[in-house]
Amino acid sequence: METRLAHTHRSLERGLRAIEATAAIGGSATLGEIARKIALPRSTTHHLLRALVEIGYLAQDGDARPYRLTPKLFQLTGRTWSKEQLAEIAMPFLDDLSQRTGEGTSLAILQDGVVRIVAKRESDGPVRVVQEVGARRPIYCTAVGKALAAWLAGPELEGIIARTAFTPYTPRTITTPAAFRREMAHIRAAGFAIDNEEHQPAIRCIATPVRDHTGEVRASLCVVGPTSRVPQRRLAEIRRPLADVAAALSARLGYGTDGRAAGAEQPRSTARLQQDTMQKGGISHTLPERTRTGRVPGKGEAQ
Repeated sequence: METRLAHTHRSLERGLRAIEATAAIGGSATLGEIARKIALPRSTTHHLLRALVEIGYLAQDGDARPYRLTPKLFQLTGRTWSKEQLAEIAMPFLDDLSQRTGEGTSLAILQDGVVRIVAKRESDGPVRVVQEVGARRPIYCTAVGKALAAWLAGPELEGIIARTAFTPYTPRTITTPAAFRREMAHIRAAGFAIDNEEHQPAIRCIATPVRDHTGEVRASLCVVGPTSRVPQRRLAEIRRPLADVAAALSARLGYGTDGRAAGAEQPRSTARLQQDTMQKGGISHTLPERTRTGRVPGKGEAQ
């Protein structure tokens, strides 16, 4: 009995050490890296890791792929990913989305009321939209910002509105709280947000929320390109891979069983989206209150 108990304790200790080693290496590690870290033979480590995969604490996308921590640990502790962890997790998804659309992609988060780009993938084309990791974005006139704001709780959203100056960057910028509230309602119903030259002239973006294991919106995923390559009629085409990749990334972060990333409201059909986009200019379909100051923005990146 004591021998069996000692064996159980040893197995438990080794399993926990394997989890700690994976976390210490960055949340994703190979069999060899973990074996060296916990000073066990590869065969023994392999059996430990397979057991951890079976009970859901580690995951492996293929026999030759690294082992990675799953959202189960975050669910148990009530913690979530840091912006650095989110950036690392998101990069393969950004690469995939960029390849599928031919445009630049990025991931943004809302932290302490500030929208920041945490990861990016620039397009391979000759004309690129410059994006900087760590750069701030206005919440009211960028696709990533609006996709993050639309699912905030009412008091939090109203607090942001109260602190926002609604500076007009272009003639298309939203400039009133009432117009912004209507935009939020439209985004929640549609499941995506668009920046139709609102932040920077000649730049068009479309973004959708990414959720984590708590069901909350943790980030926004965006496709961005020059209007010459992203005319309004392409928005419906881009939205499908954007929604697919956002759902896959949400599932990677532990959201639901079906990986939906657009919230409780179901997005409209592609045909309906394209019709609205072409008829209403592709953005803020319910927002007649637009500035017409003609102000041209200063230097900065679009998103």
